[in-house]
Amino acid sequence: MGRVPIPPRRAGVALAALTALLVSGCSAEPDTPRPASSPSAPTTAPSPAPTPAGDPAARAAALVGTLTDEDLAGQVLMPYAYGSTATKVTPASAAGNRTLAGVDTPAEMVAKYRLGGVILVGFSADDPTSGNQATTNVDNPRQVRELTGGLREAAAKLPAGSVPFLIGTDQEYGVVTRITDGVTTLPSALAAGAAGDPALTEAAWRAAGQELAAMGINLDFAPVADVLATRSTVIGSRSFGADPKRASAQVAGAVRGLQSAGVAASVKHFPGHGLSAADSHKDLPVIAQTRAQLDRTAFPPFTGGIGAGAMAVMSAHLDVRAVDPGTPATFSRKLLTDVLRGQLGFTGVVITDGMNMAPAKRYPPGEAAVKALLAGNDLILMPPNVGQAYDGLLAALRDGSLPRARLVEAATRVLTMKFQLADRPAPAMSTLNSPEHRRAADDLAAAAVTMLRGACGAPVRGPVTVTSSAGRDRTRAMLTEALTAAGVKVVPSGGTRVHLVGYGDSAGDLSADAAVTVAMDTPYVLEKATSPTLLATYSSSRTSMTALARVLAGKAQPGGRSPVPVPGLPATSCA
Repeated sequence: MGRVPIPPRRAGVALAALTALLVSGCSAEPDTPRPASSPSAPTTAPSPAPTPAGDPAARAAALVGTLTDEDLAGQVLMPYAYGSTATKVTPASAAGNRTLAGVDTPAEMVAKYRLGGVILVGFSADDPTSGNQATTNVDNPRQVRELTGGLREAAAKLPAGSVPFLIGTDQEYGVVTRITDGVTTLPSALAAGAAGDPALTEAAWRAAGQELAAMGINLDFAPVADVLATRSTVIGSRSFGADPKRASAQVAGAVRGLQSAGVAASVKHFPGHGLSAADSHKDLPVIAQTRAQLDRTAFPPFTGGIGAGAMAVMSAHLDVRAVDPGTPATFSRKLLTDVLRGQLGFTGVVITDGMNMAPAKRYPPGEAAVKALLAGNDLILMPPNVGQAYDGLLAALRDGSLPRARLVEAATRVLTMKFQLADRPAPAMSTLNSPEHRRAADDLAAAAVTMLRGACGAPVRGPVTVTSSAGRDRTRAMLTEALTAAGVKVVPSGGTRVHLVGYGDSAGDLSADAAVTVAMDTPYVLEKATSPTLLATYSSSRTSMTALARVLAGKAQPGGRSPVPVPGLPATSCA
């Protein structure tokens, strides 16, 4: 299966030493920028030198020594692109790419800007992050595999083409799941928190990582390490829960699972988006907690992910008043360099949250990219204009406002991560949605089902009628199918009523005459439910509906515990 990634702390020590030597070897004055030219008149890159076998940081530093300023600037950019293939796109996608980057296709974008990677974006139902998804380029696994293959072909022609090209996506499972068809669907992070078994989480995320790798994706912007200290709807069931210690163990399990499959984990959103209910896609949320509260509540899950070897951490557009008031964490050296690196000991790649989100768009794309690098980010995600971000980095090198040493350091970290991912053959596409993977997902979902009110045993007797809040026809159909498979008769009306509520639902979506109410997202809505039996699955995936059906049929016990407090209800009534 290739090399085992070196521990991040050891990689960081080697990286710091090698970067210092590299920068000092480039010039008698390390902080003096080398001349840089525009994309239309690139400097001539030296012929790529063979990279030494062994330590990824050494291999990265050797490669960086062969790269021009234009190559280095491209390595720290990871935009999105329009189009479902790398080289053939629709007229509408071509127009989108011209507006974004002055090219027609994703492959041309990779070539023109010598990109370090590309993020695949897409829409899913009940997605709280849809505001910054300008397009979609995920449809089905084979299409994704063709797209990633085409992007890698384009990247292989670049001076840094000897190293894996980064292709990432937000495959968190639950409400934020970019690739939904033809893959194993895990339950949400909150469901894993309810199950409370990091070993189950690790096994499920290992299956997820193998499937991502099979499709050509080697970076997952997951898991979410935000402690759900508020009733945040933008984080919600994306979090593992409200308990920092339990969330920390879950984050570590997810990181180990993903990375054992050769997919880098990016723990997010540092320093902790769950501490505010505001949405950073639209506003700059204020984190008002004291530094002691941050240390106690927000940081432990990030420390857990770092301790598990996470290759990347995503910074967030958050105003952390106790550390750097008024400055989004994305642009805060105090938070990213002093706290994340200096105090929490992270030595891997720091990635910005989407730079097309409102707080980052306060600055022009070039200025924002420079500010993000100066704060300590190494990879700029989703700039709203790729050409302006690229040109802004090169202009800052010329005028000295971006020290070349900082760009070299960032690119070296990115390339180190790439070399950590190198030499890992992609699993076969037949691994997708395999029986083994479905069992891992099923085990996690089954352990998550929680009874917050009611008696243990079969919650329903006789025929069942399934109802739901508006727009959940697909979920009702999945539960109906699962109930039938479990031996329960489902009738259109007149049976024991099981009512489903999900993401975005409130007390007004409850049913007063339901015998059983089921929360398929955060369980807060159950606080107002009057049904004698209250259950939570925290997720509306097929595997969660199968687990729910078995509980309703009396074939399984609801062994989960709510990972967030619901006033007036115990964590479980079925101990």
